[in-house]
Amino acid sequence: MKANILVVDDEPEIADLVEVYLKSEGFTVFKCGTGTDALQCVNRERLDLAILDVMLPDISGFTLCGEIRREHHFPVLMLTARTEDMDKITGLTIGADDYMTKPFNPLELVARVKAQLRRYTHYNENDRTVGDVIDFNGLVINRATHECTLYDKPLNLTPLEFDILWMLCENRGQVISAEKLFETVWGEKYLDRNNTVMVHIRRLREKMGEPGRSPRFIKTVWGVGYKID
Repeated sequence: MKANILVVDDEPEIADLVEVYLKSEGFTVFKCGTGTDALQCVNRERLDLAILDVMLPDISGFTLCGEIRREHHFPVLMLTARTEDMDKITGLTIGADDYMTKPFNPLELVARVKAQLRRYTHYNENDRTVGDVIDFNGLVINRATHECTLYDKPLNLTPLEFDILWMLCENRGQVISAEKLFETVWGEKYLDRNNTVMVHIRRLREKMGEPGRSPRFIKTVWGVGYKID
């Protein structure tokens, strides 16, 4: 698996450690110690994934992630020394795909990087099945081209958001539990108190312009899961 990976961390020993493990897997690594340098790298290089430290000397990793998401859809993995749930929710809300707390196991980090790249690559392959389209009530989602429109306006979805929306649309009328959504989309074991799906559903609703109390498309079935009618 060949990929260009951006590592942004102002602690050289951590950035160097991550670089060693990623290079051992054949990845090309670009290291930056500030958010400003990272943005320049994002605009200069063709990147496939970014690993961002939350605490940077100039701008926060959250701000950097938000800037990246303005133009790019490649996976973003956040690193932080803080363990508060709110940090994780913040990261996921502004567009991060995964989140790890320091200290971390470098082998687990590499495994997560590979998982994100597999998912991202899957949606950028050219050999897709033509006609893989769901069209109803003004929502058109095309798995062949990874495009989605709502009332003829394009929705700027990340691969994870697209996965969630496709799964709900493909099972229209059925309630899908958060556990099933997580284990299918993320490909990992669901743990109790995992609010990752909830955060991504909320972000999807925001992008679709859905009212919080009575959404037209993605509905919450309390204590059960989510569905699209």
